[in-house]
Order: sequence, then C-alpha cells, then structure tokens
Amino acid sequence: MAGLGPESPLPSVQPLLEPPYIVDGGIPDEIVEGSRWGKARNIYPYPLQDAYSRATSATELTAVVLENGHVKATFLPQLGGRLWQLTDKATGKELLHTGDRIQFANLALRNAWFAGGIEWNIGTRGHSPTTCAPLHTAIVRTPDGQEVLRMWEFDRLREVVFQLDAWLPADSRVLFTAVRLRNPNAETVPMYWWSNAAIPQTPGTRVIAPATRAYATGYDGAMTVVAPADFRGIDATWPDRNPQAADFFFDLEPDQPRWEVAMDDGGDGLALVSSPQLRGRKLFVWGEGAGGHRWQEWLTPSESGAPPRLYAEIQAGLAQTQFEHVPMPAGASWQWVEAYGNAALDPVLASGAWDDAVDHAGERVEALVPGAVLDAALADAGRWADLPPSDFVVAGSGWGALERVRREASGAVWIDEAGTPFAQETLTADQAPWLELLRADADGGEGSSRRPFAGSASFVRGLDWEELLAAQRNESAEAVFYRAVMAHARADFTSAADRQAVAALYSRAMGGHMTAEMVRAGNYPDGIVGAGAPLSNRSRALACRGVGLAMIAAGDIDEGLQQLETACAFDPGNRALVVEAMTLAVDSGRPELVPDLLERGPLALSSLGRVRFLLARAKADMGDSAAAAALLKEGIEVADLREGENSIAALWHRVCPGEDVPAQYQFGMH
Repeated sequence: MAGLGPESPLPSVQPLLEPPYIVDGGIPDEIVEGSRWGKARNIYPYPLQDAYSRATSATELTAVVLENGHVKATFLPQLGGRLWQLTDKATGKELLHTGDRIQFANLALRNAWFAGGIEWNIGTRGHSPTTCAPLHTAIVRTPDGQEVLRMWEFDRLREVVFQLDAWLPADSRVLFTAVRLRNPNAETVPMYWWSNAAIPQTPGTRVIAPATRAYATGYDGAMTVVAPADFRGIDATWPDRNPQAADFFFDLEPDQPRWEVAMDDGGDGLALVSSPQLRGRKLFVWGEGAGGHRWQEWLTPSESGAPPRLYAEIQAGLAQTQFEHVPMPAGASWQWVEAYGNAALDPVLASGAWDDAVDHAGERVEALVPGAVLDAALADAGRWADLPPSDFVVAGSGWGALERVRREASGAVWIDEAGTPFAQETLTADQAPWLELLRADADGGEGSSRRPFAGSASFVRGLDWEELLAAQRNESAEAVFYRAVMAHARADFTSAADRQAVAALYSRAMGGHMTAEMVRAGNYPDGIVGAGAPLSNRSRALACRGVGLAMIAAGDIDEGLQQLETACAFDPGNRALVVEAMTLAVDSGRPELVPDLLERGPLALSSLGRVRFLLARAKADMGDSAAAAALLKEGIEVADLREGENSIAALWHRVCPGEDVPAQYQFGMH
C-alpha cells in the first residue's frame, strides 16, 4: 500500500470542479432541476489528502471478514469501510476488481482515492470525503443470533450521520448491507449517496439493467439520452466495446425493480440489488483508448510489462444521475437495503438482444434474492439499527463526539447514539481547541476573557462556531483569523461584497497589509493586541493566502499572487502552500514566479513530480521550449494527477512538435 502522508495544512476553501453542463433537450426536468441545486461550494472543513506518493510497501490493515458456505466478504474499515473482496465460493470467482496493492490517485473530493471493491459515497458528487479515512467499526449481535458488522461516521460536509450494517445469513447466497442516513438538522439538506462497485472487465463482460434508455456523458461537457445497446453505433453495455470513457445512467422507471448485473463470458458476475429507495443505476467505462488503459494501469499497477487488469464500475444511487442531490427533510431518517451476489446468468441468453437479456437477468436476480427476502432484510435492518455494539474494532474520527457536545451546548437536536456511539475517547488533539472553546463559553463571560482562543491545527464550519469566536470579550487575533477562514469557506466569490468582507477579516487578523519584502525584513504589524499572542507565522501565511485567493477571484491577479508570495515567505517550509502558489502563478499567466518560489521553498520540492511538471510548464510559457522538453524527456511522474487531466500530453505537443506522446503521458479520457 502507498502511504497517505499527512493531511494538507491548507483550509480547503477552493471551489470544487464544476460538473459537466447538462443539455436540457430531452433530459427530464427532474434531472435538470436536481443538477442545479445542492452543490457544495468546496469540501471544507475536510482537509485534502494529497501528500501520498507512488511508492508502496507492506502495510498491515484491519480486515473484517463475513463468511458462510456460499460467500466470503472482506471489509477494510480503516479505508472508508471499503468492501474489498467478495468471493462466490461455488465458482471460486472474485466478483469484484481488486489488486495486490492499494495505490492512491487524485480522483476523490479530498484527492486521495484507490480503485477496487465497493465504495460508499455520501455528501456531494464525487468520491466521498471518508473514502480514505477510518470509520467507527463494531460488531453487533442481534437477539436471534445474527452477527452484524456496523460502520458509521459523522459527515462533516452535510452534518448528517451515516451508518452501514453488513451481514451474511448462514444459508444466504448474497451479502446484505443496510444504509441509514439521519439528518439531525433543523433544515433540509441536499443529500447524495452512491454505492460504487468495481467489476473485472473481460471481452465477455456485459452489464444489464431493466431500462430501455440511459443518460450518457462522455467527459465532453454534455449529457444525452441514448439507447444503452445502441450508443453511437455500438452496444455500450459491453464495456470493452466503448472507445472512450463514458457514464451511462440507466433510466429505471419508478415502479421498476432495482437491480444491475455484470456477467463474464461464463455468465458469472456481480448482481447489485436494492430496495426501491436507490433509484439510480450506472455503468462507468474507462474506454479502450490509450488514455483509458493508462488510467487503469495507473490505478491498478501490474507486474512490469504485463497489460493492465481492466475494470468497469456498476453503481447504485439515490437519484437517477450523479449530477443531482435529493432533498432530505429536517429530522429525517432514511434506510434501504442492498444485496450483492452472483446472479449466475446463462451467457447465451444474457448475450442476446437487449430486451431478452433484461428479461433473463431479471428472472435470475429474482431467484438469487426474491423481493420478499429483500423486504424481510429491510425489516430486520430497521429492528437492528439501534442495537448497541458488542465489540469495537476500529475507531473513527472524534468529530461526531465534538458535534454532540456542540449541539448539547446550543440546545440543538442530535441523534440517538444507542447504535452508533461517538465515544469521548475518540476526541483527539484535532478537536481539543474547539472543545475548550465550548467549555469556555459555558463558563460565561469571565471564562471567555481568561482563555482567548489560541488557534488550532484543524478547522470547523458553522455559524455558531463563528458566533462563539466573535463573542469573546477580548477577541484574539487567532479568533479573527479562524472566523475569516469560515467566512471564506461559505462565501459566494462571485459577490464583490463577500470577497471584500472575507479579505477584510483576514487583514484585520494580521493587522494590515503585508508584503513578502516586509516579512523577510521582519518589519510587519503584530495584528490584534490585548488578547493572547499575535498570529502565528502559520496563521499569518494562511491569512495572506486567503487574501490572495480572494483577490485572484476578483480578477486582481498581480496583487493576489503577491499575497500568495507573502504567504510562502511566512511559511517557506509549507509544501502544500508553495505548490499551490506555483500552480496559480502558471495558471494566471505569471510563469516567471515559479523558479523564485521553488528556490525559496523546501529543498525536497525540486524532486516532486508535480513541481517538475509546473517548472516545465513555466519554462515553456517563458519561451524556453527546449528546457521544458528536456524535463519531460527525463521523465515526470505526477502522483496526484487529476482524473481527466490531460495537461502533460498537451505540454508535450507544445514543446515536442511532431513527436508521439509517450505512453506514460497519455491520460486523455475523450
């Protein structure tokens, strides 16, 4: 496994990438409207996980195995509860795509993601904030003797609690999972859930769902209505017939049974079946182009010289497509059941005409897990949902425990924790400063004045936190800085008033305008005095960064980049800060800043693949194509290359005209 490395020290206030534009023509109003509502501005307060490398080493993980005479399921609770392997014991086949290593890459909302198994995604479009983080994990024993694996966590983006129960009855040919979402908030929240299964892809792989049409996206910014068995002249339900990466969201009618099946050339493969609440079904393919194969090789490396082990994905979600959010009312609790097993199709019948294949697959799915059995499993899950855990296996984060304390302090509603306890023991140094702030507020004004907020290595979100910081009798510089970060995270940066308000808070915390020259000369204001120490250099750096981002958003590129340069001067050892400043300098047409930032940054930066690529871009932009080409030909490996990013190949075309792009740089998806 690759090491994840430390979390980013930068508050994640940068906007999320925009989803593709949806063409209204032919797309139902429900999908169009759902795609325009609920999108998160950013992933704050979660920090990015972007410090991993491509190097792997033997790593011990906790696994939880559920097994009977028919099925063996292996879960990894320290990595988002990933269902890593699902084995059909009758055939010996692995129903899921996995590798012999876990290799991180930049595909998730927090950056780090890995291919394989079944992943649970909550919050907003993209791979979940918890996909590479531990979940609270325990074993529950029911009164009738069933052992249940329970995993749960507090989602900090939507401020809801999610819970996943998994169990395998003694004679069952399917693994059951039950998901419960609880919204303790006093308002409706946008909700998103997709269960994402990676399946082995062979020439005989076909994916079937009970739909006659699908909504297709091809990573070109458009969505179109297609017949899944006739997409641009091909039958796209066979993954290896797709020339390019594509998503197909099957259009299941409201009264259609909820299933999707993948089969191999022997008819075996994963069936994903659920109760009606999970309406969406999706097929994702990487495509058979050089870029699609390169991505699969990148995500699931094989032995040197061996072709990549290919995979596709089948998925199930709350909405019809992944561009939509579903309104979850205040106080609501939702639960559904999913079942996973081998539908064992007849490969001849399943390879035929689409309608015949759907009819046959529907019969086999019903035989594998009859509707009455699925209904009974949902009823069981409802009875078991609040049973207390018996044996604890893995501890998740302390943010759920802090949230309980916060809500108790403010009199807000919280969940019944009987089945999903957030123990005090899970609180760590990340939560300690915020817990102290709550306790200081409970002490009253005198306590607040005794203990001015001294800062934190972590960040939180919520207007009540901002009010607590603002209510301190003697407001500290750190308190103003953290208020500025929270205001930045929720600001609409298309609004000049929002930009100005955020920049003003940052500047107030610092005590006024600063430049890199002032920092290097040690001649700068201390900021607010009278309550605690001046801002730490770390906070000064992040405040300058915040001002710089606000100015760049306002179109004041030069001043914004100067503020980022000042931020790097305050904290020159901050790798994430320097790399971000270099990236924004190149993207903003100021490549000449890159060498200077690199020279003043940490020595280790010069060997980082991302930095070598930025330097090559900067040299090309400054007219030195030969130097840029030399860097590319030496070899650059950008560990955190973003999904869909084709910038290395684009640079090669610029500086090495007429030369074919090397295979290792071909990541194009359309």
